Amino acid sequence: MATDDGPGLNSRHRSEAPVSGWLVVVLLIMIVALVFHLLGRSLMSLLPRQRPAISVVRSGSLNVYEQATVELFRHSTSSCVYITTKALRRDSPFLREGLPGTGSGIVWDKDGHIVTNYHVIGEVVKTRGTATVTLMNDAIWPGRLVGYDVENDLAVLKIDAPAADLQPIPVGTSNDLEIGQDVYAIGNPFGLDHTLTRGIISGLGRIVPSPLGHSMVIAGAIQTDAAINPGNSGGPLLDSHGRLIGLNTAIVSPSGAYAGVGFAIPADTVVRIVPDLIEYGRVDRPGLGIYAFDENRFSHIRRQQKLEPRGVLIEYVLPGSSAADAGLRPTGISRAGRIVIGDLILAVDGNRVLINADLHRALAGRRVGDELTLTIWRDGKERDVVLNLKAKPAFSP
Repeated sequence: MATDDGPGLNSRHRSEAPVSGWLVVVLLIMIVALVFHLLGRSLMSLLPRQRPAISVVRSGSLNVYEQATVELFRHSTSSCVYITTKALRRDSPFLREGLPGTGSGIVWDKDGHIVTNYHVIGEVVKTRGTATVTLMNDAIWPGRLVGYDVENDLAVLKIDAPAADLQPIPVGTSNDLEIGQDVYAIGNPFGLDHTLTRGIISGLGRIVPSPLGHSMVIAGAIQTDAAINPGNSGGPLLDSHGRLIGLNTAIVSPSGAYAGVGFAIPADTVVRIVPDLIEYGRVDRPGLGIYAFDENRFSHIRRQQKLEPRGVLIEYVLPGSSAADAGLRPTGISRAGRIVIGDLILAVDGNRVLINADLHRALAGRRVGDELTLTIWRDGKERDVVLNLKAKPAFSP
């Protein structure tokens, strides 16, 4: 028996079959495409990547300023040496070597004299230790102590190197330096041999404490911002022509490393002292033969005694000294226990003296036998006193 439903159902099935087939085909195509995409990425990852080409630009020629600096270093570094010291320590009943110290120095002449700071070789002097000097050609020579000057922090060693291996440093002058001019320091900071640093002169005529202490000062020091670090001591400070203008000696730094303020002994001081060290092993240094009150104590005395003038107040006069011969008076105590003010130095050869550093500066460069005029304040009035400078006893470390 026929019904109306049969023909309708068959017709719908026939129309949906082609649609389902197309869906299957599309799905297969998408799956195949995805597989090929993933496979392609995997294969690409196995291939070496092509990095973009980097354009390397070669350095051009140095400018004139750079060329001059490079040439200065090449020419001057052979005149700078590396000094190593070993002190002897006593562990009773035996002697042993202490920790090595290092520093720098300069070749002074073809005879093998090496100039450095006293504090570089001070332990050698105190303990009869050893010092070795390494030249630019890496030759190592034992250094024999020739002489030293503790107060100017200078010392001279001698090595027996062939004259052909020695390049003395050209020596300039420090009396015409200008604040702001370029300077160069060569040395061996932290054991790094032949290091060059550059800066400017940032101050002149400084009175700075000696690295040795003992209340000593270095007068007329050159201040520079060229980097000076431990190991630079004894190395040269050069002008732009490669001439010695100072010997690097001290820094101001809370940490002990470079902080932008370094000091060098002026070349004129080195030139004056070194020949005496080479010939005599010491320096006959002139002195007034006095001890003076420091600024703090003198300020207290000025207020207490209502003194108007400023200057350097004599506390003690050494017997047999220049000051004693000239009749200078020290400060004393009366029988009643009151302070009796001694002579107050106001000027040296007309140059005003306000503090102790001014007196050190006024005496810098003087020699034994020089005559000078002191202007002093005594008994409420000024007077001039002429004296001849005698040698003062050498300081022993």
